[in-house]
Amino acid sequence: MNPKISIITVNYNDKAGLQKTIKSVAEQSFKDFEFFVMDGGSTDGSKELLEENPALFTRWLSEPDRGIYHAMNKGIKMAKGEYLLFLNSGDSLYHSEVLAQVDQEITGEHGIYYGDIIYDEISKQTVRTFPDRLTFGFFYEHNLSHQASFIKRTLFGEFFYYNESFKIVSDWEFFIYAICKKDVPYQHINSILTNYDATGLSSNVDNHVMMRKEREVTLEKYFAAFKDDYIFFPELQQKRMKQFLILKQNKVAWRVLKMVMSAIQFFLPKKKG
Repeated sequence: MNPKISIITVNYNDKAGLQKTIKSVAEQSFKDFEFFVMDGGSTDGSKELLEENPALFTRWLSEPDRGIYHAMNKGIKMAKGEYLLFLNSGDSLYHSEVLAQVDQEITGEHGIYYGDIIYDEISKQTVRTFPDRLTFGFFYEHNLSHQASFIKRTLFGEFFYYNESFKIVSDWEFFIYAICKKDVPYQHINSILTNYDATGLSSNVDNHVMMRKEREVTLEKYFAAFKDDYIFFPELQQKRMKQFLILKQNKVAWRVLKMVMSAIQFFLPKKKG
């Protein structure tokens, strides 16, 4: 009988982070899971760490790969668990009862189960919670944390594996496609499940331009019919727009604002034709 959960960890030259991840998995009270480590041919002692602890893993590899999503896809193809958790090097399960709790939450009725995280930066830690209801608007600006998400393994065969041509957003692409395009049922686990190591590629603000470009490829490919409706979505999140909406709720203030706007429009040049 296959286990309910497979944990897939990707690592490259992060021995300290890998040790932290392995420790958090090994300490789990719930033991009915697989554990795979996909190491990209590290030269910092990570391989030796894996060699010294073979009993902790279902299987591990240390060989060059074509990037994080190629490594994650290799793990998917090895896994036999019903649900997959991608807990990468440096990430750690929040406490020793996380998998025991998740085992009770996962009933098999949903394709994706996701929990909350500690966003662990060098200087501070922040709790990040995710909404119970997921929308296109949510994914347009945000993403779930794959480090705290349990994804039904068969969905990858049914839809697609992670896009290896992307550097940052392949997990986001899978989530938005599965939930917003294919209407895969999901459930929020209202608990902190993971300490997310926020020093990775997608967390680096210098990579946000690349992230936006890669997201645009996905939006154009799968959501071209209505993505333009969200062009001004970031502006709706700005402070000025929020103030505008507050004014609209006040009848007197809204009447005054409309008078001012009408006066401004009167002096604007009129469009011809």
